[in-house]
Amino acid sequence: METRPDYSAPPLPESPAGLLEADVARQAAGRSRRAFIVGGLAALAGVGGWRWLLTRPTDDGTPWPFRRVLDANGRLSQAYFREARLAPTFPKAMATTRQNGNIGLEQSFVTADWRMRVQAYAPAGAPARVQEFTIDDIKALPRVDMTTELKCIEGWSIKVNWVGARFSDFLEKYPLATAGGRAARYVSVVTPDEKYYVGLDLSNAVHPQTLLCYEMNGQPLTGAHGAPLRLVTPLKYGIKHLKRIGTIAFVDERPADFWAEQGYDWDSGH
Repeated sequence: METRPDYSAPPLPESPAGLLEADVARQAAGRSRRAFIVGGLAALAGVGGWRWLLTRPTDDGTPWPFRRVLDANGRLSQAYFREARLAPTFPKAMATTRQNGNIGLEQSFVTADWRMRVQAYAPAGAPARVQEFTIDDIKALPRVDMTTELKCIEGWSIKVNWVGARFSDFLEKYPLATAGGRAARYVSVVTPDEKYYVGLDLSNAVHPQTLLCYEMNGQPLTGAHGAPLRLVTPLKYGIKHLKRIGTIAFVDERPADFWAEQGYDWDSGH
């Protein structure tokens, strides 16, 4: 006799512990209502908490609870910072280019007319001296060639070859960060149009990998990358790598920082 395949559906599982179908439905409905109520309360608490955070008094342009967290991040970054700690370097062949951000670069600009203005450190009450430098003044300093990773706060990173002069060599030849036996605590760097500005601790500025940079990936800087001179500081995120330096000032008070005013960590180290 021929055996035919069995295509019938398997039997459904029985209700647990012999419960009737109506009992199971009531229990399921009860669990759904509880889950809905708990989820709704959690959502309301989240919305309420978020509104509370946004309505707190501001500190340096940011609601104070957020500023406390950002300051804590900055302290951790500073604690991790050591002059002897160097960013990893890579073979020059790994260098690539990516253009990102043009704040401070919008206006028409004549590179030949460029001068870097440096406001020397002056203790409180003393007049500040200002000195101007040409790109040839910077190129006359010892040349440094390094390939490091440029990390963006957006989450991407690339390897870039930089050529320039160490900030520390600049200050060794032009001791503008000290006066009367005292040294400035901070450095302010601003674009010529004053639309973009960053602040650094002096210890970060004189880190051996912080450069006044005039070449990128084997070529002179282009306008989009900050010609004729930009800041490179590999232990900081890219938002600190100010393009097209206009003015540098050595000060005692923590200077304004464009992205810190938008709610980011002032230190921006990694």
